[in-house]
Amino acid sequence: MKIERLQTLVTCPGRNFVTVKITTDQGVHGLGDATLNGRELAVVAYLEEHVFPCLVGKDPRNIEDIWQYLYRGAYWRRGPVTMTAIAAIDMALWDILGKLAGMPVWRLLGGKSRAGVMVYGHANGRDHAEAVEAVQQHLEQGYKAIRVQSGVPGMDKVYGVGKTRGFYEPAQKGLPPEEDWDTALYLRHTPELFRKVREAVGPDVHLLHDAHHRLTPIEAAQLCKSLEPWRLFWVEDATPAENQEAFRLIRQHSTTPLAVGEIFNSIWDCKDLIQNQLVDYIRSTIVHAGGITHLRRIADFAALHQVRTGFHGATDLSPVTMAAAVNFGLWVPNFGIQELMPHNALTDEVFPHAYRFEDGHLVMDEVPGLGVDIDETLAAKYPYERAYLPVARLRDGTLWNW
Repeated sequence: MKIERLQTLVTCPGRNFVTVKITTDQGVHGLGDATLNGRELAVVAYLEEHVFPCLVGKDPRNIEDIWQYLYRGAYWRRGPVTMTAIAAIDMALWDILGKLAGMPVWRLLGGKSRAGVMVYGHANGRDHAEAVEAVQQHLEQGYKAIRVQSGVPGMDKVYGVGKTRGFYEPAQKGLPPEEDWDTALYLRHTPELFRKVREAVGPDVHLLHDAHHRLTPIEAAQLCKSLEPWRLFWVEDATPAENQEAFRLIRQHSTTPLAVGEIFNSIWDCKDLIQNQLVDYIRSTIVHAGGITHLRRIADFAALHQVRTGFHGATDLSPVTMAAAVNFGLWVPNFGIQELMPHNALTDEVFPHAYRFEDGHLVMDEVPGLGVDIDETLAAKYPYERAYLPVARLRDGTLWNW
């Protein structure tokens, strides 16, 4: 069996997605997600100019060798473009292998460790009252875990909060919008938000919060300590993790669990954080961290140090990645939680899939491969549209972490 054809399929059913389709000489095809939010076409060029020509004629069942070939063989390793491209190929090969075996990928990985994958939804509001109401709506929908973000008095725009009630999509058409940020206002506001939410919903709901890399290490420590009375499931991205030692300072001041890693590309980005037990959940994604093959190594390494998975699952990942994440989450022994920002109805039409939401969990039946496909005819009706995430500045104009 040989790889005969490789394609990139770019579509924008509300936001941009890049999909890799690999077809074998026996007519079996597999899909992989190659979406890198705001840099989508860079990955397309990397794949079409530098990866696809090297893979024609290779045996698609040799997943490990192909992964090593693309990582070690390129010499220039890591980085989001490279690792997203590798991830897309890897996902597609696992999809093919599952179809050849007549088994879902979760079974190829070793079978189910759980009946379903617990997910957390996003509740946000322009003020505290709206945020509390959004949390209650998520509980009515069946969520057991909920991330809470709220507007901050005195700031026009806050991460995680849309301009209207409900759905939040950060990527915007055109050039990057700029937003103001004020750390002092945020630090004064956030503990009060969670006091009100906890009083409204009681002690049994898992509550999460995303600081989105906005804080210095000592500011992050202050936030985590101030949130301790409200017993959060985690605080995510409390401070930028390029300096992994920064999380040691947070640990010294607070017992609030920490999650990080959605922008990590390899095991080397999180090695010190995990082996020194400076975080509790690793959030690396299948699409940006080298695919199932590499993320399995990260998860196994994390398990040795009692760190659990908590993968990124925003709408900048296509249903192909979400299908892969559900397969992975059903198997991985040290599963913690899975983020879920539901895609719009049109995206679900373009990418028909086998996973579904039930009672706060994503579940999947015994479907060969990843359990996801693409309607190429429908996808072609929605061409690429340039879109970017925002850029943040402090009120004095200093560029900050968005």
